[in-house]
Amino acid sequence: MLGPVDKDLLDNAYATRELRGLAFDWVPVGIVVTEARVIREVNHRFCSMFGYAREELLDRLFVFLYPSDEEFQNILHRGDKDLGEGNLYWDERVMRRRDGELFWCRVRGQTFTPEEPLARAVWTFADLSEIRRYQPLSRREREVYSLLGEGKTSKEIARELDLSYRTVEVHRARLLKKFGVSNTAALFQSLGDIGGEHVVPSAG
Repeated sequence: MLGPVDKDLLDNAYATRELRGLAFDWVPVGIVVTEARVIREVNHRFCSMFGYAREELLDRLFVFLYPSDEEFQNILHRGDKDLGEGNLYWDERVMRRRDGELFWCRVRGQTFTPEEPLARAVWTFADLSEIRRYQPLSRREREVYSLLGEGKTSKEIARELDLSYRTVEVHRARLLKKFGVSNTAALFQSLGDIGGEHVVPSAG
């Protein structure tokens, strides 16, 4: 939780109209500036979101904020094409707080160097915890969920995945139990579209 802005700092910023620094630090989204995936600057919201002091984050490779080295490597160059073409990039991914808690984030990025997209860039991080609770899913659970999202029945999913109907129903029941819901519609509302092109599946 962030505390209030220092009143003298606030008053001085408005009096002098030097508001860029104030906006960077207190905008209600985490901001991080990177150089070759090394953290060069962060704002208050980013620190609060991940549970670190600014000094603990600066000049460190981004990997320690991911659930694993594997997941960091998996996403490392995912946005290169969009960024290299001068476009904004965004996705939704699982990140790790200092206390080890895993949580879903919506990440947006803009490069300063399209010829080398990850050389220098700025990113925003929005915490999705309140609308998407993190739950580890196995590969089969993700497959079953994705096919349910396409409107397929358990029998159709069984044929597509070469599983028995009973096995698909077991996976479906586990998904409902994990998210504390009673039907597939509520499951979709709780978890969101994990099969979407902008969602980076977590390892499991």
